[in-house]
Amino acid sequence: MSSQKSEWPIHPAKDPHDNAHQEHQQHLSLDLDPFAAPNVYYGASHSPRKVAKSRTYSAVDPGLNKVGTEHYTAPSRRLSHDLTGNAPRRYLINVDDTLKTLLSREDSDGNVQITIEDKGPKTIELGTAASGGFKRFDVRGTYMLSNLLQELTLAKKYGRKQIVLDEARLNENPVNRLARLIKDQFWPNLTRRIDGSNISAVARDPKDWTSDPRPRIYIPPGAPEQHAYYTRIAKQHPEIRLDVQWLKEGGPDNDEYVRDLNEAPGLLAIEMERVADLPSGEPDFKGLPFVVPGGRFNELYGWDSYMETLGLLVNDREDLCKAMVKHFCFCIRHYGKILNANRSYYLRRSQPPFLTDMALRVYDRIKHEPDSLDFLRNAILAAIKDYYATWMSAPRYDPESGLSRYVPGGLGVPPETEASHFVHVLKPYADKNKMTFEQFVHAYNYGHVFEPELDEYFLHDRAVRESGHDTSYRLERVAAHLATVDANSCLYKYEVDIARTIRAFFGDRLEIPKEWRMPGHPDFETSSTWDRRAKKRRKIMNDLMWDEEKGMFFDYNTVKKQQTGYESATTFWAMWAGAATPRQASVMVAKALPKFEVHGGLVSGTEESRGPVGVHRPNRQWDYPFGWAPQQILAWTGFLRYGFEEEAQRLAYRWIYMVTKAFVDFNGVVVEKYDVTRPIDPHKVEAEYGNQGGDFKGVATEGFGWVNASYVYGLQIVTAHMKRALGAITNWDTFKKMTETAEDPVDFLHKDTDHNTNGHKPVEHHNAPEHQSVPEHHPGPIQYAHSGSA
Repeated sequence: MSSQKSEWPIHPAKDPHDNAHQEHQQHLSLDLDPFAAPNVYYGASHSPRKVAKSRTYSAVDPGLNKVGTEHYTAPSRRLSHDLTGNAPRRYLINVDDTLKTLLSREDSDGNVQITIEDKGPKTIELGTAASGGFKRFDVRGTYMLSNLLQELTLAKKYGRKQIVLDEARLNENPVNRLARLIKDQFWPNLTRRIDGSNISAVARDPKDWTSDPRPRIYIPPGAPEQHAYYTRIAKQHPEIRLDVQWLKEGGPDNDEYVRDLNEAPGLLAIEMERVADLPSGEPDFKGLPFVVPGGRFNELYGWDSYMETLGLLVNDREDLCKAMVKHFCFCIRHYGKILNANRSYYLRRSQPPFLTDMALRVYDRIKHEPDSLDFLRNAILAAIKDYYATWMSAPRYDPESGLSRYVPGGLGVPPETEASHFVHVLKPYADKNKMTFEQFVHAYNYGHVFEPELDEYFLHDRAVRESGHDTSYRLERVAAHLATVDANSCLYKYEVDIARTIRAFFGDRLEIPKEWRMPGHPDFETSSTWDRRAKKRRKIMNDLMWDEEKGMFFDYNTVKKQQTGYESATTFWAMWAGAATPRQASVMVAKALPKFEVHGGLVSGTEESRGPVGVHRPNRQWDYPFGWAPQQILAWTGFLRYGFEEEAQRLAYRWIYMVTKAFVDFNGVVVEKYDVTRPIDPHKVEAEYGNQGGDFKGVATEGFGWVNASYVYGLQIVTAHMKRALGAITNWDTFKKMTETAEDPVDFLHKDTDHNTNGHKPVEHHNAPEHQSVPEHHPGPIQYAHSGSA
């Protein structure tokens, strides 16, 4: 402590005439928002923070502020000095000493996290700042101690040796804390951009298994300004060995060309904005930002970006959402589709299409901006091209059924996966052809051996990956043959949104500029064409996918010409899109919902459909018992669309409770997916690919993109009373019992209307505006009904 006093001067040497300024700075530092973001709280503003009794502090033995390292025995009862007043408490903490002691006492399993599984005493003494560290109080319990660990880890990251820590950061309502972290930390830490400032890092690919991995970027022919920009960066910084390559005209649609790119994989250019020109007069550019799914990613991903947008809009980050829509438009214009991600080996693969809904939601928030209508026009033009080129063309479109499937192009073994991942599949064929494993992989990829069964296997494997549901027994070895409920619900939403937008904003006639025009299609679009398409798809889905007896939509096998019968939560996507009739929605809520609703919300599929699992048939991560944020979000929105507010609130409550409980009990963890049937440790998922977001030391700094979004989005659906119960970690069954048996009978679900707790706004639902009466096949504007029927 004494050796560190210079960082906390008791009487800073200042000009005597600067006393007023000094007192003002002290007042400001003491009034620093206790819930400020870490870069503010532990940043430059933390340095001048003064304790209230600075003269007392100067006389105190420095040792009083140090946490003892001697053997500690937890007190058997609360001591008198634990009694507190009403004044907010601040602790004066030596960061390194306290961190070391905290971990040695509490982190019994050595993973640099404090959880309910650790066997420590769950208490530590800290000295108050007001007493200069002399007066000490206990901090108790897993939640407060894990928060202390997180705060100390952050303080150390910002170079702090000593801090004044507000107790409010330790005992903060967990719902408020997680919502705050998502807004102030997780989104910024998941934000990326691609330009010369970071191209050497983001262009490197951990999946580049070539002999000379290096940063590489491919530029489409229609973006010569980007080629000039990155060529200049490469010349200015030869040490990064940046390889700037043109993408061949028509290359993204050529299987052989894309396969050959695997010999030199690279990043695909996405949208940039022009900034001030260089002194030489050359144009300069800056990459538009985007949000990645998790901390280890640097690429723009497909449907992850849509889900993240829903949460970013709650947190008033229209700037990020607008930029991601522009990225998607760039990808469709230059690569022909919204990509799985912007890497060269994803050029033949898309993901579930959400662009129209994404663009309309963003437009609704930026419509006051002068260029907002141009933004919307560009997004709708891009969606129309995506619809024609990707989803209504071979091989994805099945003309016999009139439905669309996930059928990406590609040759050979999926390049983003190490070939060793498929050893169990490929080794028998290598042996059959009397080749080594490596020889066979190369020969197969380049068509030197003919194996139709293997072609079929990888056709379906690529389709599973395009669906975003990789992997699931629902899709395994059959995905490319399935017209899925999810894909066709998204396309129905495309058709409805495009029709309404053309009618509402573009005078019922949208001109198609040359750069967006598709061969064989008109140079303008009208709403009536898209209305007919929506009506047709809805009828086909009703005829081929709907099962009245079971009360749900099923994927349709276009080869066998029958429903699969696999019970999946994607049935609720039809409600999200508005493709279900009101009666079908009522039947789904009555018959299908009970099959999927479990402790933590909706499970991806039923246990019966998944079938038995074991050593030779392991769990798949998109099957029972796992739940994913996208399935929750789309179901909540669908239920609200048809007036099932109570069901939407209940499901949102279950999901938020589960995420919050894991966050509280396991050191602030927020992960990619959850076992929604586990009440204690739902973040522990035993399936392929592990679970991203749980492997951190001290503090979680990113969460996971669509779970972050689901949390803040769901908080707009539940009531204020529900939020208070969630803050007290009250599970749904207890909350329901409590509200049903309340002595003062209050309809908590409907009369507690304060949805603006903690700055949140009620969730908004956006259809394209309708200037005319809504045709029969279109769901009308969302009305929040208090009944249990549509």
